[in-house]
Amino acid sequence: MLSLALIGFFGGLITGISPCILPVLPVIFFSGGVQGAKSSDDAAAIAPSRWRPYLVISGLVVSFSVFTLIGSLLLSLLNLPQDVLRWAGLIVLVLIGIGLIFPRFEHILEKPFSWIPQRNVGTERGGFVLGLALGAVYVPCAGPVLAAITVAGSTGRIGIETVILTVTFALGAAIPLLAFALAGRRVAERVKSFRKRQRGIRMTGGIVMIALAIGLVFNVPQLLQRLVPDYTSALQDRFSNSEQITKALDLGGLVTDENQALSKCTDGAGELQSCGTAPSIRGIQEWFNTPGNEPIVLSEQKGKVVLVDFWAYSCINCQRSIPHVTAWYDAYKDAGLEVIGVHAPEYAFEKEPRNVKAGAKSFGIDYPVAIDNKLSTWTNYRNRFWPAHYLVDASGTVRHIKLGEGDYDVTEKLIRELLVQNNPDVKLPPATDVADTTPTAGKTTPETYLGTTKQVNFGGSEKYSAATSAFDAPKKLAANSFALDGAWTLGTQSVTPAAGKAKIALNYTASEVRMVLSGSGTVSYTVDGKTKSFSVSGTPKSYPLVKTSDIGTGALRVTVSPGVEAFSFTFG
Repeated sequence: MLSLALIGFFGGLITGISPCILPVLPVIFFSGGVQGAKSSDDAAAIAPSRWRPYLVISGLVVSFSVFTLIGSLLLSLLNLPQDVLRWAGLIVLVLIGIGLIFPRFEHILEKPFSWIPQRNVGTERGGFVLGLALGAVYVPCAGPVLAAITVAGSTGRIGIETVILTVTFALGAAIPLLAFALAGRRVAERVKSFRKRQRGIRMTGGIVMIALAIGLVFNVPQLLQRLVPDYTSALQDRFSNSEQITKALDLGGLVTDENQALSKCTDGAGELQSCGTAPSIRGIQEWFNTPGNEPIVLSEQKGKVVLVDFWAYSCINCQRSIPHVTAWYDAYKDAGLEVIGVHAPEYAFEKEPRNVKAGAKSFGIDYPVAIDNKLSTWTNYRNRFWPAHYLVDASGTVRHIKLGEGDYDVTEKLIRELLVQNNPDVKLPPATDVADTTPTAGKTTPETYLGTTKQVNFGGSEKYSAATSAFDAPKKLAANSFALDGAWTLGTQSVTPAAGKAKIALNYTASEVRMVLSGSGTVSYTVDGKTKSFSVSGTPKSYPLVKTSDIGTGALRVTVSPGVEAFSFTFG
């Protein structure tokens, strides 16, 4: 625990001195520091709170810790958009800024809170609420420690280790900000002009606060970060392979009495096994393809053979698996087979129910689907793969587990065996005849993610981070790698052209290449000397680029227009 706390603390401390804190420093200086100084020698003047810098920073620590770790879970629970906390923070910043400029508006703002002692939120005595707002809108540089915390929060894998990592990271990041706020207060107390111009300082603080809010709306701080060299990148890299962070997020900690017997199953075994009672399907946001879209209780399905299928609609591995699952459902549903598709999102856009439903419809899925946006069922099964099949017999016992693609003939054979065991008189149709298009392991290019937190196979010379905006593809690109060319904006999950038409160079080994895209615009690509193009719009999904009969090597050059987000390349 001590090692983990130190890693979190120093990771936050490095982040707190990195270029990404620059946009919030003026607000910290004026509203956290200068406004906490003694205002004048006038005895009638309102005495500022000496605790104001500490209140602002403590509010920032609290809100950043809570919103980063469980904000996504709370919003999912309340059925609210993922951006609602950020927009709420921006609104609060603007309101406080207006209140500092116009005292009458400040009094109007305080009236609803007149029953609360120390109700001031943007005045000389306030500060904690300002800190809460800053914590909601302030997104530090996404180093490996912060990335680990974010993943844990979004997937629900929150244990004591993750909490310690989050709190110590927030404290580490807050210390430089507190030092800056205290320095601002010290300067204001020593410089006479600061003491005599409190009205001007209040107005300046309000203007700076509103400017920060507007800048955040238009991503101006991100542009500033690109202009300033990242002088902390070498220190950040030292945390990238921390065993303690990996241990904090280890799925091994999710073994419970309910799911521990799953370890008795061997992945892809050719015969039926006995692996304990099937864990429950829980934490589901929404069901569809059920009568009245009512939930299915797995324990009430006894008397049926059940296939629990974990999938995500933009996952190419799942797209190759789904035709087999739909064929089994169509062939055996009258013989006693039930299929439950548990949709576990890999990307943020896959959390949107309308996108999932559109994806299911396009694949011809008419069996029940559970939208597992909180990954509650995913973790209850200790699952780590897309796709994954858990075959449950009529008594509710898990009898077979297949993680990943392939071996469809084996899974179907075992489905048929369980159906006969359940009803010896059942008349089964012939086995389904769906081609197995699973690529041979190691023969194709690995799935290539483009976001900064999961990026793999990058063959360019630039540092792959949000601080980099201009790219030049190398003249010679290594096999099974990609490079960017032109102006790009790099996000944690996707990349977007920053200006004009930006390009991606890709060398691949596969018989099929697809690209996961969202937004609205045009994508053109050149392969084998031929250029093609297509429009991107509507539901985010994967788009086919290359399809050949055999696995081979190729070079692909893709041009993406502004308005299109590119998430990954997938290969078959």
